[in-house]
Amino acid sequence: MTGIVESAARRRTRTILRAACASALAFAFSATAHAASYLAKHCAELEGATIPASVIGLPTRGAAIWTASVVKAAAPGNRNGEYCRIVGSIKAVEDNAPDIRFEVNLPSRWNGRALQMGGGGYSGVLVSGTEPMPFAPDSTPLAKGYATFGSDSGHVGNSGRADFADNDEAILNFGFGHLKKTHDVALALIQMGYGRGPEKTYFAGGSTGGREGFTVVQRYPADYDGVIANAPAINFSGVRLMGVKVGQASYGKPGGYVGLAQQRRVFETVVHECDKLDGAADGIVSNVEACRKLEPQIIADVRCANGQRPPLRDSCLSDAQLATLDTLRDGLNLPYMLAFGVDTYPGYNVYQGVDFSGVLGLGDSPTLVSPPSFAVNGYLFAQGDAFIKHFVTRDLSYNSIGFDLANPGRYRQRLFALSSQVGAMNTDLTAFIARGGKLIAMHGLADEVISPNQTIAFYRLLVDRYGQSGVDGFMRLYMVPGFQHGNGVFIPAWDELGALDQWVMHDIAPETLVGTDIALATNGRSRPMCRYPGYPRYFGKGNVNNASSFRCVYP
Repeated sequence: MTGIVESAARRRTRTILRAACASALAFAFSATAHAASYLAKHCAELEGATIPASVIGLPTRGAAIWTASVVKAAAPGNRNGEYCRIVGSIKAVEDNAPDIRFEVNLPSRWNGRALQMGGGGYSGVLVSGTEPMPFAPDSTPLAKGYATFGSDSGHVGNSGRADFADNDEAILNFGFGHLKKTHDVALALIQMGYGRGPEKTYFAGGSTGGREGFTVVQRYPADYDGVIANAPAINFSGVRLMGVKVGQASYGKPGGYVGLAQQRRVFETVVHECDKLDGAADGIVSNVEACRKLEPQIIADVRCANGQRPPLRDSCLSDAQLATLDTLRDGLNLPYMLAFGVDTYPGYNVYQGVDFSGVLGLGDSPTLVSPPSFAVNGYLFAQGDAFIKHFVTRDLSYNSIGFDLANPGRYRQRLFALSSQVGAMNTDLTAFIARGGKLIAMHGLADEVISPNQTIAFYRLLVDRYGQSGVDGFMRLYMVPGFQHGNGVFIPAWDELGALDQWVMHDIAPETLVGTDIALATNGRSRPMCRYPGYPRYFGKGNVNNASSFRCVYP
């Protein structure tokens, strides 16, 4: 193992420089008439500085700052106000492992708090921390005064093929390592920049970022005061193996593929039968549990006569196609345990409002291509196939259609290890609760990528462990009808960060909130964001497009 070794003289120089920068930037960021000029002068001095490995809580070979420069408030395209932008890398332990690229942004008008922002998919793209929060498109945390930071999770490229997983250190960084390493480097830079650490530190992310949110709660509870975790892929191995099972049903069995017309027909039939169960004909299936009771009728409505293959230009479903949808609905049950006692992956709300005909759906072709692609063979299977080839077998020629999910043989231990390394299914949140940490989670009930029923199942496990009042003391869960994985018939815009900040800073726990629809066809309508297990119900009075006309109903 080789590394960058600083001479004693250089280390002394860096120490002096860091102290000077800390003092200068602390003054520069004060509310004086000369703040901007001092920021411009001293921010750039951070360029070329290093962060020693000793201040990073996991093994690295230290961090280096590539660039540090002031972004003026009036800079083209900048809506964040004036800030110091710092970009660098955290050196991997092994020579053959990729480094972690990071970005830290220090606003000249700091509110004293820091926000780490999570990635998406397989990450591989530098999270800048300069963009708006998902579902809050009108402003950015940086513009509100948060010191923001993010990383690329320790590899470059987000193709969906998971090439990085050929390297063990890259897997560990993707699973959890980049979170701690980036956090520690960012807080060192914040200390250097302002002369003090943040008063509160938050994390926010969705999908992969949602998993990362639960990961930091479970692995690094002392580092975070509040966490936002949307559509969290907490059971990472489960959802990937689920994708393999779906692919085997679609392409490993005669007639199993469900075409676009059939996918759309199921969705339209569900909406026709279940839309009004919440009192409003608005295209949203809100009363999911009541809709679940109509499932036999819905299946009968879409089934072809005698369960045969659909006639030409008919969108009914054969028994083989319905069996594929049943696979999605029923989920995954394994005869062995993954990490933290997990042996299931709950299924999807196939007959309760999920539209599988979109870009993240089941694909548009009965022909299996190699490697499977999202558009042709469906997102779930393409990702499951990549997981088997890159994470599990590390054999690009392996045929995932033939992978024995029930009896993985020599790969069983590998599956167990991966579920521990990349996953967040540990229900022991005692340390996070003890320090007063707060967690807000949100998931769409129509999610076609990450099953919302896994999030619900995990929440119920927490209630079993800590009791309802115990969970209420640190967590809020919002399950959103009509919302898919970033798309859907209802896409909520809501101030999730503001709700978290109020809870952490002022002990004002969020209850029913309001989401404003940003879907193109229905932009501007609003609905209550109900705490689970509630759903918004319309009682026949008032404008159906206003949240005030709905009430949250609880079983």
